[in-house]
Amino acid sequence: MATYKKRGAKKSVSPKQNNEVVQESATAEVFDTLDTTASKTEEWVVKYQNLIFGFIGVVALSVLGYLGYQNFVLEPKEQEAASELNQAQYYFELAVNSIEADSLYKRALNGGEGKYGFLDIIENYKGTPAAKLAAYSAGMSYLNLKEYDNAIRYLDQFNAEDVLLSALAKGAIGDAYAQLGDLDQAYDYYLEAAAVSENMYSTPKYLYKAAILGAENGKIKQAISFLERIEKDYPKSEEARWVTVQKGKLEHLNP
Repeated sequence: MATYKKRGAKKSVSPKQNNEVVQESATAEVFDTLDTTASKTEEWVVKYQNLIFGFIGVVALSVLGYLGYQNFVLEPKEQEAASELNQAQYYFELAVNSIEADSLYKRALNGGEGKYGFLDIIENYKGTPAAKLAAYSAGMSYLNLKEYDNAIRYLDQFNAEDVLLSALAKGAIGDAYAQLGDLDQAYDYYLEAAAVSENMYSTPKYLYKAAILGAENGKIKQAISFLERIEKDYPKSEEARWVTVQKGKLEHLNP
């Protein structure tokens, strides 16, 4: 008996068509997920936009404030401080070369002719290069005025990248302690001053002072070693001219 297909029967769906349907369904789900995520993100932004904009504003204001402070506050302040320092430094230099130095050192410290002195600059222009240099000059002024405690106070405040000035400041503190009779502190500061920077001027200068002071304090061997270092490493220095005599005296004390 012959067989035949029943009219109206549906054709079977191929595997290829099934895959297309699955892919379309997956794509739709991805877009639905993206839409949902975007919608939630928009809701979050709307909800917290004041905080977001506030944070952005704080960052922007901080940057602008820093730039504004640098350009409109700090730089003019530094220029003003430098201008004030010039006059005080002028009095200081006059004092160094004058037989009536005390009054000029005091004017350098306290100001004159409508200009600030070192002490005013330190107080009113804190953090500026001029204020740092004023601390050094104030300390040196007090040292020359024989006000050794004040000299130590201001020289101890001095901190700069200039290694030579740093060495001189340490050495001047040593001088002040020596004048106050504190030989141990003076000795330590002379050694610090000698170690700040290896150079022809400050290193032999403070090694020599440490040697003399150390010898007075019973540190003969150390004193001789300092003198020998000057003799070896800095033969052209001013102090090298005195090493032979001093070393001979110390070697006699320490046979």
